[in-house]
Amino acid sequence: MTTTGTGNAPDVDTPDVVDVVALGESMVTFLPTRPGRLADVPSFDRAIGGAESNVACTLAAAGHTARWVSRVGADGFGDHLVETIAGHGVDTTAVRRDPARPTGVYFRTAGDRATDAHEVAYYRAGSAASAMSVTGVDLAAVRAARVLHLSGITAALSASCLELMRELTAPAAGRPPVSFDVNHRPGLWRDAGGPGVLLELARGADIVFVGADEAEAAWGVTGGPEAIRALLPEPGVLVVKDGARGATVYESEDGGRPGGGDPSAPGRAAGPAAAPAPGTRTTRTTHVPAPEVTVVAAVGAGDAFAAGFLSATLRGLPVRDRLRHGHLWAAAALTVPGDLATPPARAHADRLAALDDTEWGRLRLGPGWTAADEGAEEEVRTP
Repeated sequence: MTTTGTGNAPDVDTPDVVDVVALGESMVTFLPTRPGRLADVPSFDRAIGGAESNVACTLAAAGHTARWVSRVGADGFGDHLVETIAGHGVDTTAVRRDPARPTGVYFRTAGDRATDAHEVAYYRAGSAASAMSVTGVDLAAVRAARVLHLSGITAALSASCLELMRELTAPAAGRPPVSFDVNHRPGLWRDAGGPGVLLELARGADIVFVGADEAEAAWGVTGGPEAIRALLPEPGVLVVKDGARGATVYESEDGGRPGGGDPSAPGRAAGPAAAPAPGTRTTRTTHVPAPEVTVVAAVGAGDAFAAGFLSATLRGLPVRDRLRHGHLWAAAALTVPGDLATPPARAHADRLAALDDTEWGRLRLGPGWTAADEGAEEEVRTP
């Protein structure tokens, strides 16, 4: 925090502007010590899980400044979350403690959550994070960012969380560019209105991440990336992820966007500018295939992709390289067993992102690939 004062007026704490602020719930995760049903597993190892904090931790590991904003209980699990996330280099000073509500926790089996061969038991109803609201978070700290990263999970937690999300995605003076990961979680929504809310919030964001599969599940879109763009013409940058087939970016050439400012520029983002009508926009389309990856676990790959794409965006890299960094950071998560993976070193990722299309198409990534040094690039490529 920086402190400023004018004349005889009292000093006012002004939050430092960071590269990315991520707002959302994180929970303590209990992972089984051996395979089996939850009913049969005798013990668990403790970890943390949360889409937004995953993005913040990954970006901090890559050298960006990041802040996580949330609420946790005044309990030992809340202590663990705050201390662990801060230990990754993330600013947690805007996290508030709730003496009346617990920190959310969940248990899962060793199976991959991306398949049906798993169990997950959530204990998050009435959690401290579900009490986030427009008046219950430090909005100045939330908005002091080159990019504000949100996800659709938060909107599903409570009415006050949805009101907060609408406030943060509404055009307003001084609003930073908003990154929004749809993160459709049908089990979290108490009624059938979830898909409509997610569409509303996505239309108010500047950078939107959505999977082709979740667009079909949430909105019934079956025509692929082009159909998703037709449904979402408003965001200046729309990233459609399509699993192992790769990802496609639709980027408005006129720069029109719901908010304002350029996340690749240093300092605080500019205020909102009047965006042209969606139908008048000219859009550039860029598709980048995903490299072949030996998957250890699919958990956390979407968060890592978003972090990689945002990192490259903050650095002002061209859109092709933003997608390639997203794929590379996702590959780092796919090749480790946990939710959170250390991204590849910047120089290493930059070298791989700069490969020509033929070399990129031959890229093969397996466990340990992020540790490859400058002379070991051949170990992750086929001849």
